Order: sequence, then structure tokens, then C-alpha cells
Amino acid sequence: MSSASNTPENIALHGWTATPRGADTILKSRPYLHEPGPLLVKDIKFPSDDPIVAKVQAYAREKLPRQTYHHSMRVFYLASAIISQQFPSTYSSAQLSPSTLALTSLLHDIGTTRQNTLSTQLSFEFQGGFIALTLLQSKGFSASQSQAEAVAEAIIRHQDIGTTGFITFLGQIIQLATLYDNVGGHPYIISKETRDDVNREFPREGWAGCFASTIRDEVGLKPWCHTTHIGLEEFVNGVEGNLLMNGYP
Repeated sequence: MSSASNTPENIALHGWTATPRGADTILKSRPYLHEPGPLLVKDIKFPSDDPIVAKVQAYAREKLPRQTYHHSMRVFYLASAIISQQFPSTYSSAQLSPSTLALTSLLHDIGTTRQNTLSTQLSFEFQGGFIALTLLQSKGFSASQSQAEAVAEAIIRHQDIGTTGFITFLGQIIQLATLYDNVGGHPYIISKETRDDVNREFPREGWAGCFASTIRDEVGLKPWCHTTHIGLEEFVNGVEGNLLMNGYP
């Protein structure tokens, strides 16, 4: 790592701030830190004016199944709401680049595509992190080292759920947003109005069944995969039994 990447500005800008890995720890074992209010999609700016984000969005739209792309977009808006309403002034959140958050959201499940699953023995999060790192530093994208590595780290660790140690702030926010969308984790950190609007803009279209099938597929092909640390049946049951998202088309 170049010394230029490890500056306080880059640490904050790309979400490298060390954050407790346990979600209950950062939420102080409460339903929420601040009662969330309505925050609609139109109130949150997606950074499509950033050329790297625009290119990665086009890449994700092409490579991901429609349901996975919609999930990825929901993750960006849910994560943005969590940051602004639950962590407005902690973990250097005010300095976090919306572009870095968008890139991570768009690419966090790139390793789950059928082609990428079959192309490696790696678990999908690791494969996805390496794909993202290579893509973002390739000609035509040219993300900074700090940004590309922050995205890769967060993708690799976005299912690294636990109670000990630390994770990057970006990684923790992606965990919170993906668990909220996939299993209804920490259901009170986002308002119903926000949840309704995000699901209206990016319909689920059978996401629970789609993702549950993806989990079973990877574990069947790679019984050593990292997903198994969550517990296959526990995770699949959580996805398929996600009552928080029940009823959304």
C-alpha cells in the first residue's frame, strides 16, 4: 500500500475507519440509535455523475440477473439511509464517498453469477472482491488504490458476520444493508416509508427465492464456501422467511 493511500482523508473518504464487527455493539443493543424518518429514493443522490460509477452501473446491469441488480441498488439506498440517520457523525461517516458506497453496492454480489461461480473454487465473496479490485483498477475505470481496495475489502467481508474484532465502516454498512434487505435484520433502523419507496423503485421480483437458490447452489458446488459459517439452513430459512419484505412485489 502506498503511504499516500493511508492518509486520514483517504481512510474516511473510502470507509476504512475501524468499526466494531458486531452490529449490536455499534447499535448499543438498541433497535436504533436515532428514530428513522421517511427518506425517499428521490432524496438520496445516486452518484451517476461519477464516470467510474456510471461505467460500473452499466457493467452490473449487464452482468447481474435483474433481481440481483435490483437488490444491489436497494442496498445502496438502504445503506445511505442507515448512514445518514443512524451514524450521521460517527465513524467519519460524513466524509464517506457516495461513489465508493455505490461501487460496493453494485459489485457486492458479482461473484454469485453462474459464470463467476463456475469459474473458480473460491467462495463468492472472495471471487467478487477480486473481480471488483481488478475491474476498478483496469484501464477505463482507473479507481484509486484506496478506493478499489476499500470496495474489495467490503465485498470480501460482507458476510463476515460476528461479534469480535473490527471491520471497515464501509463493510459494516454493507452488512447492515444486505441483512436488512435479505433477512429483515435490524428491522427498525430504517423507516417503513423508506422501505416501501426503495422496494417500489427497485422491485424484488421474487428475490427471496432467487437468493435462496443461489445460496444452495454455491454450497452444493463448494461445500467449503464461506457462506456455511452462517449456517446453510439458518440462512436459507432467514431469506425465505423474511417477513419484513413479505408482500413487496
